[in-house]
Amino acid sequence: VRIAESGGNLVQPGGSLRLSCKTDGFPFRSYVISWYRQAPGKERELVVSISGLHSDTNWLDSVKGRFTVSRDNVENTVALQMNSLKPEDTAVYYCNARSHSYSYWGQGTQVTVSS
Repeated sequence: VRIAESGGNLVQPGGSLRLSCKTDGFPFRSYVISWYRQAPGKERELVVSISGLHSDTNWLDSVKGRFTVSRDNVENTVALQMNSLKPEDTAVYYCNARSHSYSYWGQGTQVTVSS
């Protein structure tokens, strides 16, 4: 199983970033894919989850209207488009793949929003 996040960077407030989660080694369509984030000194929190069959989503309230998510069930990837970034979005962003029986995590990618 491979889960690899990319796209994190330093960006100014109001800027945009696009994170990518590339996966391999499990039946992608059968898994809920989620983005989590963890800021220094805080617990890991769910940003968004997207289901396999119908791409139903569940969002963290503070990012609604600023972030969008999409999944490609052919390329086995999920993208998180983040717009209007705020300093409080600074965190390590993790990709998670979850089924009824398994849960896999990536290593994370750092997003820093600062002027």
